[in-house]
Amino acid sequence: MTTHVTKAGNIKYALSAGDPFVAAIAPGETVTVETAININDGVIKAVGQQLTPEDVTMPFVNGATGPIEVRGARPGDMLTVEILDMELDTLGFTSLWPGIGMFPDWVRHKEFGIQTRVVEVSDGVVHWNDKVKLPVRPMIGVVGVAPVHGSVLTVDNGVHGGNLDVQEITTGNTVSMRVHHEGAHLFLGDCHAIQGDGECNGMGAIEIATVLTVRVSLAKAPERLTWPRFETPTHIGTIACARPLEDAMRIAFEEMIYWLEDDYGIPAPEAYMLLGQIAEARCTQVVNPKYTYVCTVAKKILAAF
Repeated sequence: MTTHVTKAGNIKYALSAGDPFVAAIAPGETVTVETAININDGVIKAVGQQLTPEDVTMPFVNGATGPIEVRGARPGDMLTVEILDMELDTLGFTSLWPGIGMFPDWVRHKEFGIQTRVVEVSDGVVHWNDKVKLPVRPMIGVVGVAPVHGSVLTVDNGVHGGNLDVQEITTGNTVSMRVHHEGAHLFLGDCHAIQGDGECNGMGAIEIATVLTVRVSLAKAPERLTWPRFETPTHIGTIACARPLEDAMRIAFEEMIYWLEDDYGIPAPEAYMLLGQIAEARCTQVVNPKYTYVCTVAKKILAAF
């Protein structure tokens, strides 16, 4: 039997160990999770709609469903979330919002004002306009566990996960992170129908409500696992978040060197040099409080080690 977690009454705006669990699942169990659109259900009503300042209340955005208890999870474990399916709603949106995005006018907050594009999402495409149809590439923006101490807003991120905004966190892939509290306290939300690298305009992805189907598993955490990791059928990847952006890049590469040394037996100096030849790396967002950088390596290369 698959556990179902409704979003009604279960949306949180901070990841914390202090909230009561909304559901409990065992390792190996499949769960379906409803997630709300990032500015909350009921706000987006129709194609052509324009948002107003009253429609968005900061910091009550990027809500995540949870916390979900993973039975048996303890500090020192690694939680892996396998994304099995993402069922998208039929309306999504992107928006320009003063003070949010890659080019904020920090002093005057003028920019382009508030501009909204509400789009239909159906038949596997985002209907940008009558002529332009963008194939959906759905992804989970917020996935994480309770942080070591206190709470972290769902607009932010860290070693616990949170608002990572990594396109590889999608159907067919896994994301793993270190557990800091008993039960893990899993949160999921802020899903996108498509997102470009950088998510440059802040509310830059096609934000959308979803029903997720995921399966969780537990293992002993690798000794040097600090930041979340992901795997696709073809690549392994490390995630890091920081400001300035180059620090996020350095951390992502450092985490990859640890992974290559610990799991593939490649000495750190060689792994460092190897990444100079084979790393596939990029910034996935520059609009959250801390920027996200990923470093990926093709499994077909690692198979030779």
